[in-house]
This record gives sequence, C-alpha cells and structure tokens, in this order.
Amino acid sequence: MTSVRPDTAAALFAGIAAAQSEGKLPSVNAGVVRDGALVWTGSRGQFATVDGGVPGPDVQYRIGSITKTLTAVLVLQCRDDGLLALNDAVGKHLPGIAFGDRTIRHLLAHSGGMNAEPEGPWWERSPGVTFDQLTAAMDESQAVGPADRRHHYSNLGYGLLGEMVARLRGSSWLELVQERILDPLEMRRTTYFPSGSSAQGFSVHPFSGQLVEEPAYDAGAMAPAGQLWSTIEDLAKYAMFWIDPVYEVLHRDTVEEMAAPMAADPREGLTASYGLGLRLIADDPHVLVGHTGSMPGFLAGLFVDRARRLGAVALGNATFGRVASLPPDLIDTLATYEPILPTEWLPEPPLAQGSDLLGHWYWGNTPLTMSVSAGILQLTGGLTTRFSPLAPDLYQGRDGYLAGEKLRVIRKGTTITHLNIATFVLTRTPYGLVDDLDQA
Repeated sequence: MTSVRPDTAAALFAGIAAAQSEGKLPSVNAGVVRDGALVWTGSRGQFATVDGGVPGPDVQYRIGSITKTLTAVLVLQCRDDGLLALNDAVGKHLPGIAFGDRTIRHLLAHSGGMNAEPEGPWWERSPGVTFDQLTAAMDESQAVGPADRRHHYSNLGYGLLGEMVARLRGSSWLELVQERILDPLEMRRTTYFPSGSSAQGFSVHPFSGQLVEEPAYDAGAMAPAGQLWSTIEDLAKYAMFWIDPVYEVLHRDTVEEMAAPMAADPREGLTASYGLGLRLIADDPHVLVGHTGSMPGFLAGLFVDRARRLGAVALGNATFGRVASLPPDLIDTLATYEPILPTEWLPEPPLAQGSDLLGHWYWGNTPLTMSVSAGILQLTGGLTTRFSPLAPDLYQGRDGYLAGEKLRVIRKGTTITHLNIATFVLTRTPYGLVDDLDQA
C-alpha cells in the first residue's frame, strides 16, 4: 500500500479519533484512496466485538444503505443491456404492484413520493419477509406526495428494484450482486451475512454508557436496501470503481449519468442532492458522490471526488455517531495536507480538425475566444463550452449551456463567414462591422 506523509497520517488519525471519542463509538475504521490506491487506513476503539476485539481494515461491518448503490448498479446494467428503460413504469416489470405507475427512475432517485418504510414492524429490527408479504402490505394511501415533487428517501423502493432485476435476469439479487459486481471488482470480503472477522453492532446506553448489543436480522425482501457486510479494504476497491469505472461492471458514461443530480430536498437544494442511486454533496467547487449507511448497531460512509481522484470510506459499530460524515472530512484533510497538483502544461498537438476556428469571435458585441485545451476545442467568454468534431464543419458541445448542441461552420467558398451554435451567430468582428450578416 502506498502511503501518505506522516503529518497527513497524523491529521487523518486525529479526525477519526475525535469522531470516536465525541460520538462514543465502540470502534471505527476508515480508509483513504487516491489515484487508484488505498493510501491510508486507521482504526480507533477497543470494542469491535463484545470481548474487546480490535478493529481493522479487514474486519467486516454492516454497510446499510451503501447496499443501495450496488442495487442501482444492477438496474443500470439492465438498462444498458436493453432489458428496461429508466422511464418504464415499475408495474411493467412487477405487475399488479402498488405504486406501479412510478417509474424506475423515480425509485432510483427517491423522487416517486413513496413512503420511506414498508408497512408493519420496523424492518431493520425485525426478521425479513418474502417479497409477496412485502408487497401485500403496500398501500398507496401511505404515499407522502406526488411523484417528481421532491426527494423523499424510500427504503421500500429499493426492495422493489432488487426483485425487479432478479426477475429480469432470472437469478437472485444476491447472485447478481456477486457475479456482476463483487467478483469483477475482487471484493472478496463483501457478503450477505458476516463471514470471518466481523464486528458486533452496538448502541450505547445514554445514561450508563454501557454497550447494548443490537440485532442483525436477515432483511429478506428488503435486503437490496441495506443487507450487506463489508470491510474498509473492500469498500476502498468500490470507491476506486466510482473514480475509474470498470467496463465489465458499468460504462463510464453510465457512471456519469448516475452521478448527475436528479432530485433534491427543497430545504437542502443542490448542496445535498441525489442521483441514480448515489448521494451528491456539493462542496464548492467540488462535488462528492457516494452514499451513507446505517443499520441497528452500524454506521457507514463512502464518498469520492471523481475530479480530484480522491475518496474515503468509514465504518463503525454504533447506532449513532459521526461515521457516515467522516469520508468528506477525510477527503478534505488529505487535500489540505497534500494538495492536488495542477496538471503539468505541455504543448498541444496539432488538431485533426478545427484549427481554422481558433482565435477571437464575437457573439453580437460580446468577445469570445476559441482555443485548445488537452486536445479539445474550447470556447470561452459569454458562451463557454468544449466541442467534439462530428463531421467536417460540424461539432457538438460537450458541456456547459451548449452541451449536446451543434456548432456548424458556415463558409462562402473556403472562407468562414460565421459559426452557428443553436442559432447563436458568431462572427470574427463585432456587430456593426459586418455587412449583410443576416443574409450570410
């Protein structure tokens, strides 16, 4: 394992030590990844187990709702393989079900207005039920609002998604998780039940300060929402996947789609929004993606900064405490102590197409500049975007306001008269200095 500097390691350890002490955590584990490698791990606390077991990067903890991200990956794999569309009604694939008019996208983004929990006893503290029992208790009168109104977290929706992918693939949800995610990513210590060295879930009595053992039931039909157990080392591999997607699991474009904001709570806005199975945290100018997790006696967090290629994971065996929020803090500590260096500048190679577009342009009287950055045409100024060539004299916006829009080069003979970008006309000189532009 590559490592961080001693002062960085000391600061990272101080962060988890403070969380363990302030939150009265029986134990906490954490790890930091950078550029495709686990570069630091740390543990604090003496009660991973009842008899005083010591925490460590290979000790299993329950990861709670981080499980949902794996369920979401299975759904997007089905979409990419043509087995479903995200705008399909759930009832198309689960006939006769309550909330069947909600779309798959709604369930992934928690934007369907569904109730948060299944009817009946609290599922996290009760033996799991079958899917038929789960759906028999579902009642649309429990909806919290109409679809597309706001982000409202629904564990129930992910129980439905897990069953849906199982039916589409003809295998159990667990078999699909194993074969299509865990095996390709070599996550050998992520399991349905605890296996080998594993932690006991605890809560801490508010007055006596004594440890109270928490149950760990099989979640049954709700397993796709929060069943799995994992380790710091395995979750580090998973964090790296979100930074550098493995094509065997998901195409990079699909990961980008999952990491785009789809729904938000109006009280929090884009500072804390939700994509397709992923939480998004805006920390201007950076964006973190990942998920938090909790089950009785366990807390977990995994977040990555895909642009800076940094990530952090944390696991603890307590019902309450600062564990899920540790990864963003650890990422910030790492970036503060060992700043990401700017990309070294190198001379640009010759462009295969578009060199005659370089230089100054004007949108009306607004000055713009077309230049090259990392081999890509880049327009800056009042309109800012990058462009990829599609055909001779035809380009497409890659990002910004003009993402997806076409740039057409208009010529008279071999001379460029103007550029047309989604009806925006760009000329080499400002308005008033070009005759008959409207007839060009």
